[in-house]
Amino acid sequence: MAISPQPEPPTVVAIHPPTVVAIHIALASRMDMRAVDQVEAEAGAGLVGDRYHGSRHRHITVQSATDLDEASEIFGQPLDPGLTRRNITVSHGDIPTTPGDRYAIGDVQLEVVRIAAPCKLLEDQLGAGAKTALRRRAGTVFRCLTSGTIAIGTTVSQ
Repeated sequence: MAISPQPEPPTVVAIHPPTVVAIHIALASRMDMRAVDQVEAEAGAGLVGDRYHGSRHRHITVQSATDLDEASEIFGQPLDPGLTRRNITVSHGDIPTTPGDRYAIGDVQLEVVRIAAPCKLLEDQLGAGAKTALRRRAGTVFRCLTSGTIAIGTTVSQ
């Protein structure tokens, strides 16, 4: 009697929640973004030390490294997260874009204001074609609903 081979055990793929992989802030709108390991988010105001802190609605911008990788393919060279002028880059996953939708970075609760459109400043900094490559991949603008610390490695949830 022939013994049939045992089937291979199924491969288990762990699905990890997205995490913060980069944080950037700038003191003024045309100043270079600087990378930080953590930042304080203030409810109703945004990221302490960032150019939009205290603005009415544009508190925090968030982009996905997955979208940035796709934009890099289109652009033909890597796009550094700090040069896209977004505050928070998460490892993977979809960033919500429907106004009113909620998103959480650790204990910090955010609410979608609008899609972040790539601006002309990106073409100036990155080169021709950057704006086109980032269209529909440039992240989301959020309003900050609760205060807390956002650090590299912080888990993201919807």
